[in-house]
Amino acid sequence: MNIPFVDLKAQYNSIKPDIDNAIQNVLAETAFIRGKYVKIFEEDYAKAYGVKHCIGVGNGTDAIYILLKMLGIGQGDEVITVANSWISTSETITQAGAKPVFVDVEQDYFTINPNLIEAKITKKTKAIIPVHLCGQVADIAKIKTICNKYNLFLIEDCAQAHFSQYQQQNVGTFGDAATFSFYPGKNLGAYGDAGAIITNNDKLAEKCRMYANHGALVKHFHYMEGINSRLDGLQASILSAKLPYLDGWIQKRQEVAQLYNNLLGDLPEITRPKIRLNSRHTFHLYMVRAKNRDELRTYLQEKGIPTFIHYPTPLPFMPAYKYLEHTAEDFPVAAAYQHQILSLPIYPELSKKEIEYVAENIKSFYTSKKTKKKLVSFNKEKF
Repeated sequence: MNIPFVDLKAQYNSIKPDIDNAIQNVLAETAFIRGKYVKIFEEDYAKAYGVKHCIGVGNGTDAIYILLKMLGIGQGDEVITVANSWISTSETITQAGAKPVFVDVEQDYFTINPNLIEAKITKKTKAIIPVHLCGQVADIAKIKTICNKYNLFLIEDCAQAHFSQYQQQNVGTFGDAATFSFYPGKNLGAYGDAGAIITNNDKLAEKCRMYANHGALVKHFHYMEGINSRLDGLQASILSAKLPYLDGWIQKRQEVAQLYNNLLGDLPEITRPKIRLNSRHTFHLYMVRAKNRDELRTYLQEKGIPTFIHYPTPLPFMPAYKYLEHTAEDFPVAAAYQHQILSLPIYPELSKKEIEYVAENIKSFYTSKKTKKKLVSFNKEKF
């Protein structure tokens, strides 16, 4: 059996008429840049999220960069973020002119450890960017309390957490603003790069919209120098077509995760993902910690089961941040987990039979490891 890590074709086939119609509408009206369909998606997404403003941009990385710039963060400033994330979260801090300050992750949740944040705050600190990784909610209540205490901006990176919730409140609505990626593999994915910013701050929303459009709200009238980061009409129309299905897809992801939990529950070699109390985990990724991770990954690949490592090297240990001179002792949890974390296939269309196949092969791998260990022990005793 061969199982895809993510099956975007299956998703397309399940709603093919809606997607085809969404694309055809844009082609028929040649509404390629900004325009009607971008406005429709922005309004629909803002309404679904319960916020005043949604600003569509080119991608999730741009969304973070634009927010940092429009919040006035730049040269000489520091921004705190998590050690285990995709580099977009930290590189945009540097691109804005500030310095990224990394904090280790919580042991159970792969998100920033709020108990370690205050020790990293200095007079130069201007913001905190927690990442709601894998669809898991960061400890946003504690982080918000810290931001209020020190008068810091709170920017939520929701690239992997569309409509994840804490105490029935959507992530992305706790801080000053939030950013989203609609990369094709995300729970809500476009058919190319796309992203968005959401906020309830009228002035900030206007500034972000201007900056993403060369500093202009009206063509040829530029209030500032900006960048070109615009959500295009095709991607916006596709996202609008998918949005009504998202809640159902999330429920199916949760069902897949629960079945994995049930099937893998008796394996001491696998640490299953925990769900934060009073939260809604949307399972963009099903990420476990596995003993003999690399051997397991090779074994599963041979059985037609692809896996991924999110992320193989914590950000502070990247060559890009060598100048910060961090060591493994600075981030012990992230340093340890980089050798254990493994993401298993998960998507709404994944069948029970396929999930069972994945679990059976994980079990057979560890059974064979134990058998070999016993044989080696027996042979040593015999001779």
